[in-house]
Amino acid sequence: MNAVQPFLFGDGWIEVKDGNDSCRTIFDRHYSRYRYADGRRPKIFVGPGEKMVLITPCARAIFVWRKFISLDNQVGVNCAVFRNEGAGRSSDLIKAADDLAWSRWPAERHYTYVNPRAIRSCNPGCCFIAAGWRRCGVTQRRQLLILERLPTADIVPALADQFARQHEPAR
Repeated sequence: MNAVQPFLFGDGWIEVKDGNDSCRTIFDRHYSRYRYADGRRPKIFVGPGEKMVLITPCARAIFVWRKFISLDNQVGVNCAVFRNEGAGRSSDLIKAADDLAWSRWPAERHYTYVNPRAIRSCNPGCCFIAAGWRRCGVTQRRQLLILERLPTADIVPALADQFARQHEPAR
């Protein structure tokens, strides 16, 4: 059952606080949801670092951005959670979330992890790829796919060249 909230009006994403009950309801159904053995459920669920928690007005999709120090040396802003339970086309929702993240963290690389064993799709991450993301690697330990989207000149014109120089592969 979706927790529709009457105060959520409009189109696109609405930013809410970490711990929002409607977001938690959807997050509880996400495959990456960590469940404590002792049954506790902390109020906040995103984790440390800078964050942006988004929900659609119909409360059928959430998207969580998190900027933190990655233990596997990933650089940029992490899509920590994306779950769509019928709020529209996933690739459109991802593109809109990208735009919001670039408005807060200009010219930052966006990245996410996808567990292909926990997804029902035969093409894990396809909604991200349809939104302009690309596969860029696999984690060492858990064999998660790493997907990324880099800012381009049409997205962040003033900073895209600077970003490209900073993230150029070593020769």
